[in-house]
Amino acid sequence: MTIQTIKVDDKELVVLTREAFEELMEKAGVLPAYPVVDEQGGYPAKETLNVSIARSIISRRIRAGLTQKELARRAGVRLETVCRVEGGKQKPSRETILRLDRVLNAAGARE
Repeated sequence: MTIQTIKVDDKELVVLTREAFEELMEKAGVLPAYPVVDEQGGYPAKETLNVSIARSIISRRIRAGLTQKELARRAGVRLETVCRVEGGKQKPSRETILRLDRVLNAAGARE
């Protein structure tokens, strides 16, 4: 993991690659982990898709500066729905993905 520091306004800041940032977020339990590789060396498609959707929504929500509660309110979905989707355990409906995507795009957190 490559870490660089820079100084801005007498404050030392840490700069990470996206991969290093996501690795730290996963270790901290903020991002759901990808499923375990199966015997043939592949990832289970359904579970991997759920985690990919979850990671995308979490990253975009954080970049937009929104809480889960605010994202849910703006998208017109329940907070529990956002929590389940971000947990990577539940595949959201197409409508839920579109609602969350609209809010995140409006907040400037494009993919």
